[in-house]
Amino acid sequence: MTTGSTDTAAAEVFPVPTGAPPAPAEVREPAGRPPGRAALLLLGVGLILIGLNLRVGVAAIGPVIGEIRASLGLSATVVSLLTTIPVFVFGAFAFLTPGLTRRLGMHRLLGIVLLVLAAGNLLRHEPSMTALFAGTVLVGIAIAVGNVVMPAAIKQDFAHRAGLLMGLYTMSLFVGAAFASGLTAPLLPVLGGSWRSALAIWALPAGLALLVWLPQLLRSPGRLRSGSAVADAPSTRGSTPLRAILTDPTAIAVTGFMGLQSVSYYTTVTWVPTILQDAGMDVTAAGGMIAFSAFPAALAALLAPTLAARMRPTWLPPVVAVLLLGAAYLGLIIAPASGAVAWMTLLGLGLGASISLSLTYIVWRSPTTHLTGHLSTMSQGFGYLIAGLGPLGIGALHGATGSWTVPLIVLCVVLVGQLLAGVVASRPVFIRPA
Repeated sequence: MTTGSTDTAAAEVFPVPTGAPPAPAEVREPAGRPPGRAALLLLGVGLILIGLNLRVGVAAIGPVIGEIRASLGLSATVVSLLTTIPVFVFGAFAFLTPGLTRRLGMHRLLGIVLLVLAAGNLLRHEPSMTALFAGTVLVGIAIAVGNVVMPAAIKQDFAHRAGLLMGLYTMSLFVGAAFASGLTAPLLPVLGGSWRSALAIWALPAGLALLVWLPQLLRSPGRLRSGSAVADAPSTRGSTPLRAILTDPTAIAVTGFMGLQSVSYYTTVTWVPTILQDAGMDVTAAGGMIAFSAFPAALAALLAPTLAARMRPTWLPPVVAVLLLGAAYLGLIIAPASGAVAWMTLLGLGLGASISLSLTYIVWRSPTTHLTGHLSTMSQGFGYLIAGLGPLGIGALHGATGSWTVPLIVLCVVLVGQLLAGVVASRPVFIRPA
C-alpha cells in the first residue's frame, strides 16, 4: 500500500469535525483500535440514556407542586418559579457550553452533566427551601449544557445515522418526561408521602446513565495532533466564533423555529391541565391528559427526522406540525373537555414533530461539528430565553381576560411565526459564517 493510500485510510478512520480530511502530518496512530459495532452501540445507548435524563428533573416537579406549595406555604407565583426558572436557565447557560466543550471535550462534559443532574436531584431532598431552589437551578444548568452538546455529539459520532439518532434522542426526551410525570405522584405513598424523596429518587436514572457512559470518559480525547480540530478533545485554540453565524438567515430561522416551538411546548405543559380543569375535568384526569400526549409526541419525535429526510418539498414536515398544533388549539377553544383525547393526540403529534425537527435542523444545516455546536448554542440559547416568556405571557393574558380563548388565539398567531421560520429552516442549505 502506498503512503498516500495509508493517509487516506487514516483520514477516514479518524474524521475531522471541520468537514475536511486532515493533512497527512496531522494524523497519528490511535491510542486503541477503532471502535467496532459493540462500542458504537454502547455509545448510542449512552447518548439515549442521557436524553432520558434531560427532562426528568423538570417534569417531576409538576405532579407534586401542590404538595410543595402546601408544605412550604408558598404562593402560586413563587411555586411557579420551580417550572419557569429552569427554562430561563436553559437559555442563559447554553452560551457557556462552547467554552466548556473546548476545555473538557464533549464526552467528558456529558459525564459532568450527569453528575450535576444527580447532585441537583439529591440536593432537593434537603429540608430547606434554599436547597429546593438551588437543586432546581443545578438541574437546569446541567440540562442547558446537555441540550447544546447532544446534537453536536450525535453529529460527530453518528454523522451517517444523524436522522435516526436525533429521532431516538428526541423521543427519549418525551419518554423521560412521561416517566417523571406519571411516576412521581404514585411514588409518594411508597416513600412515606415525602415529596422531597419523590424528587430525589430521580438521581438514580442519572447515576445509571453515568455508569453506562464511563467507557466514553476513558476514551483517548486526542485523535489529531491539532487538538482544536477535534470536538471531543480539550483545546484552547480558537476557530470560527459564535458571532460569525448570528446574522446568517438559516441560523436565524433555525433559532426562531426552536424558540417558537418551545413556546408551544412549555405553555402547553404549564397551562393545558388548568384549561381542562376550568372546562370541568377533574385534576387527576387533566394531569393524565398531559401524560397521554407524551405517547403520540414520542412517536412523532422518532419518525419526524426520517420522514423529513425523504419528503419533498422539504417545507412539508414543519407545515404539517404547525397544522396539527393549530387544530389542537382550536379544539381546546371549541370543546376542551369533551374532545380532550383528540386534542391531546393532535397536540402530542405536533409538539413531538416540532421539537424533533428543530433539533434535527441544527445537525442538518451545519456542515461541521464545530458549527453544529455553535448553531446548537445559538438556537437553544436564544430559543429557550424566548420560550420562558411564553407561559408567563399566556398566564398574564388569562388573568387579564378571565378566559382561555384569547390566550389560545395568541398561541395560534405564534404558530404563524413558527411556520415561517420552519419553512426557511427546512431549506437544504448550510449556514455560512460571516
